[in-house]
Amino acid sequence: MEIQERSAGRTMTLLLSGEADHHGVRDALRKIDIIIDTALPRILILDLGGVTFMDSSGIALILRSRNRMELLDGDIQVRNIPAQARRVLDAAGISRIIAMK
Repeated sequence: MEIQERSAGRTMTLLLSGEADHHGVRDALRKIDIIIDTALPRILILDLGGVTFMDSSGIALILRSRNRMELLDGDIQVRNIPAQARRVLDAAGISRIIAMK
């Protein structure tokens, strides 16, 4: 799973691409932790436009990112969600706790 960073002020956008499965997410979790700890954003946007597949590991990545942002008293948004990933997130009820666009 690849991660590209973009920032504007205290808003950090992470463009995720590839497969959000057990193998892809493992390294991505560490990278995202480092990015958040270094940049200390107020708003974190996870852009899933390049995600080709998502399973429960992708849900874990989103929830862990949310927890990190809560520690900073920040906010998280998930955007550009592909259809397959949307079905996984909807089935888990993620939209009840995280803004998804």
